[in-house]
Amino acid sequence: MSSKTSNKKMTAPAPPTAAPEPKSVFSLIRLATPSDVPFIHKLIHQMAVFERLTHLFVATEAGLASTLFNSRPFQAVTVFLLEISRSPFSTTDATSPDFTPFFETHNVDLPIEDPESQDFSPDKLNDVIVAGFVLFFPNYPSFLAKQGFYIEDIFVREPYRRKGFGKMLLTAVAKQAVKLGVGRVEWIVIDWNVNAINFYEQMGATVFKEWRLCRLTGDALQAIDKLSI
Repeated sequence: MSSKTSNKKMTAPAPPTAAPEPKSVFSLIRLATPSDVPFIHKLIHQMAVFERLTHLFVATEAGLASTLFNSRPFQAVTVFLLEISRSPFSTTDATSPDFTPFFETHNVDLPIEDPESQDFSPDKLNDVIVAGFVLFFPNYPSFLAKQGFYIEDIFVREPYRRKGFGKMLLTAVAKQAVKLGVGRVEWIVIDWNVNAINFYEQMGATVFKEWRLCRLTGDALQAIDKLSI
């Protein structure tokens, strides 16, 4: 029997696919200013869409401009903005006598794709994008006999969720509360938003299932004015 030599060439196994190198993104939490009103308005609208409450959304930029920033921060309504950049922020950015900004560096496996980045860019030259906000104001928990903070809105835009930015915003408010001797920080959460409820509980917050929000607004509020006292 004659032997046959195979003409097939042996191919080396393909090298294992390397995991993508983490990419750094940089974040800044700062006090909002009047020039940020267009971004705040867009953020509130996106939050209304997410919460399925656009039928209640009537805020305008003019309305926000006339009602925000009329008092010193932390004495009335205060807004923190979350900004993201692919370049490091300068520690001199967003300096304010009322608040020391928060800076963080984050490693992400993939680039963050933000199709609306142009609409949320206060500084296009430095690739800065507004990614979220938190809006809060003083209240007074009488059981504590000291000032509290009530968070009306906390929101992170969809491309930037599940990356720790919401935790940054909540932590910034809590740290400012501790700094000012505020006794309590509280807010409400929609009952179907299980991810948010789990997140708040992981942060150490108590979610009260037995409490119900009461609200007078619109025609019902106007009708009260016609009642005799």
